[in-house]
Amino acid sequence: MTPFWAGSLASLLAGLATVIGAIPVLTVANPTDRQQNLFLGFAAGVMIAAAFFSLIIPGLEQAQQLGATRAQAAAIVVAAVLLGSAGLGGINKYLPSLERLGLQIIGEDAARTRRIWLFVAAITLHNFPEGLAVGVSFGGGDFAAGTTTAFGIGLQNIPEGLAVAGAVASLGYSRTAATMAALLSGLVEPVAGLVGAGAVTYSAALLPAGLGFAAGAMIYIVASEIIPDVYRRRNGEWAMIGFMTGLSLMMFLDISLG
Repeated sequence: MTPFWAGSLASLLAGLATVIGAIPVLTVANPTDRQQNLFLGFAAGVMIAAAFFSLIIPGLEQAQQLGATRAQAAAIVVAAVLLGSAGLGGINKYLPSLERLGLQIIGEDAARTRRIWLFVAAITLHNFPEGLAVGVSFGGGDFAAGTTTAFGIGLQNIPEGLAVAGAVASLGYSRTAATMAALLSGLVEPVAGLVGAGAVTYSAALLPAGLGFAAGAMIYIVASEIIPDVYRRRNGEWAMIGFMTGLSLMMFLDISLG
């Protein structure tokens, strides 16, 4: 198999791992307030850990491998983080109403529904540079490095799939819809894998900035929307339990998988 097709297939398999994470949500018929807070707290913890360990730190390392000094690498990634945060903030401010975008509002809290869909958008965005990383790894011809990268990202996608499915289920959508949301969030990766495998040099140069941009978007949505939302509701302490569980799990996976 050529590096191009190997990278494309590996990024597809890594992206499909989000469905595995959604399986626990299939066992929950109608989430209680406590379960909803647990899901959202878990999602926030996963995103914060992923932002730093899956995106910012690899972005710094990638920039230095491309020849940047530590200070230059830091400047590139920090600027990208700020742009990602500002970009999602702008989307949040100027995005039309969800009804105009064709999204069904379930329940009376349209503002909360909007926040959750922004969260899903942020975690989907973060999957693009991860898929790009898989494609770049294979596109360079090093199948061993590519396989390791794809395996690590695939494992990380499992709790991310649970985070997306849990967040969507907390809005009252069906278990099938929640699982489909997790699947679609992961299918961004094979698209990025195609780009990365097909244009290795160009994609590798953009990877540090792409990783930082996605991290900024994720940090913004967790800090400004998800955490305040769960603490406005009953049983907010369960959100912290979910948060620390998601943070610890992602931290362990990221560190242990290198």
